[in-house]
Amino acid sequence: MAILLTGGLGFIGSHTAVQLLNAENDVVIIDNLSNSETEVLRRIRKITGKSPKFYEGDIISSETLDIIFLENKIESVVHFAGLKAVGESTEQPLKYYKNNVSGTINLLQTMERYNVHKIVFSSSATIYGSPKSNPIHENYARSATNPYGRTKLIIEQIIEDLDHEKWNAIILRYFNPIGAHPSGLIGESPLGEPNNLIPIVLKVANSELKCLKVFGDNYDTPDGTAIRDYIHVVDLSDAHVKSIDLLSSRPYGLSIFNIGTGRPHSVLEVIDIFEKVNNISIPHQFVERRQGDVGECWADCSKSNRGLKWRSHFGIEDMLKHAWKWKSKNPSGYLSVNHHDSDVMPL
Repeated sequence: MAILLTGGLGFIGSHTAVQLLNAENDVVIIDNLSNSETEVLRRIRKITGKSPKFYEGDIISSETLDIIFLENKIESVVHFAGLKAVGESTEQPLKYYKNNVSGTINLLQTMERYNVHKIVFSSSATIYGSPKSNPIHENYARSATNPYGRTKLIIEQIIEDLDHEKWNAIILRYFNPIGAHPSGLIGESPLGEPNNLIPIVLKVANSELKCLKVFGDNYDTPDGTAIRDYIHVVDLSDAHVKSIDLLSSRPYGLSIFNIGTGRPHSVLEVIDIFEKVNNISIPHQFVERRQGDVGECWADCSKSNRGLKWRSHFGIEDMLKHAWKWKSKNPSGYLSVNHHDSDVMPL
């Protein structure tokens, strides 16, 4: 029996593939390569000594999903696939609703046809909108503030509406994944311009940008900059392994878990720690806040500690050291490769 990872060559998906393979699972990946490279497959093999089965394709295609489910004994699905740029989602909302929501519906319908009812869904802390207090517990009100966040919220609601005397589902609400595999072989490699903090810090550290723009210095926080809950991508990936274990231990049900550390850091703290652990200066300047950014957001992880028997292990220093190791070894991210090579299953 195999575990299907949608969007499995992306930042979080690739690290989860490594963790699942190391835990002796068979892994099948579907990815449309819109924000990833097949080079990831070689890196996964180098780390684990094992190869996931890979299909280039999109979950919006029923034909592609049918081929995957016919050719493999899929037992459960970890659903990462989706567009994720907040700014782009406000400019092209229909693109996001079609890809994220319609794609998920198509995936769930395919799972239903093949009698596969175990799913782990990659959600986000964006569904909490602007929290009134911190840390954030899973029962806090949901109020997404942009189309990307609303797609995550809609998908959560769809999964909640399923028959949970048949379906077995876990929703993981990620906070801010950063870092990279300690080997430096896989990490975050956005094909477009990054809009989150750490990839931009890495560009400045690598002299690709002269200066880091810090959005806002007048938040109601100790140093005036925004505070976030950063989690190492390996810890986050481990939460998926624990989720698969939980699904395997029960016949059905629905569980929702925050995945963070509960140890928040401000933007200025992150810059300072990065400079110290990597001995690199990060020039920065303050600019106006970005519309929609919240001042503070961090997780209460007590439920995931208990329910998943999971907790984070890496501190912010390791996150930033591993991120820089990845960047310094791979300054241009993954090498460009021919997508249609022997690693790709024909459709």
